[in-house]
Amino acid sequence: MTFSLLGRCATTGAFGMVVSSSSTAVAARCAYARAGVGAVASQNITDPRLGPQGLDLLAAGLSAPEALDRLVAAAPHAEYRQLAVLDREGRSAVHSGARTLGVHAAERGGGCVAAGNLLADAGVPAAMVAAFEGSVGEPLGNRLLAALRAGLSAGGEAGPVHSAGLLMVKSAPWPVADLRVDWAHDPIGDLEDLWGRWAPEMDAYVTRALDPATAPAYGVPGDP
Repeated sequence: MTFSLLGRCATTGAFGMVVSSSSTAVAARCAYARAGVGAVASQNITDPRLGPQGLDLLAAGLSAPEALDRLVAAAPHAEYRQLAVLDREGRSAVHSGARTLGVHAAERGGGCVAAGNLLADAGVPAAMVAAFEGSVGEPLGNRLLAALRAGLSAGGEAGPVHSAGLLMVKSAPWPVADLRVDWAHDPIGDLEDLWGRWAPEMDAYVTRALDPATAPAYGVPGDP
């Protein structure tokens, strides 16, 4: 019920994930990332415990393949899970259990990994990776959304999608972007619009947290 991509910016070390699904609020259950550590996607018949567990394994020094092997070995009902892991070196690994739904596929690329289930076409993850790799030099959020749009153009899910999300971590110990469209007719288009509003303000919100005295004004009525 999902197609997603995890990506890393080799220049900044930032990590991010984009995801879309016919299900409600997909990003709330499937997207996990930690600054300086990596990113994990937990999807298909989702177990939200696996995202944080995977990040803990990466933080302990395991590579993406090692963390995924450990995660799958310990996870109950691993045959129902589709997992993707990306580590701080850009290494990736994917697991699609025997009970992954419908047409499913995965593709690993340079600093990225994509996976999907209940797909309209098995080439969706490859299209996402190609879009991400073809946009080197762009801001990470732009690259992630280009990948999501490419996945949709390649067929996306077998049915209409209704939710989408973008999660990104950089140097701050919290997500610098955690954008979600939890139910909409065009969730990917709405997510692109939301990113267009958030991206120019993203760094300012980090400054407001770390050093309010130097932060830019909000530019809203009543702001001195």
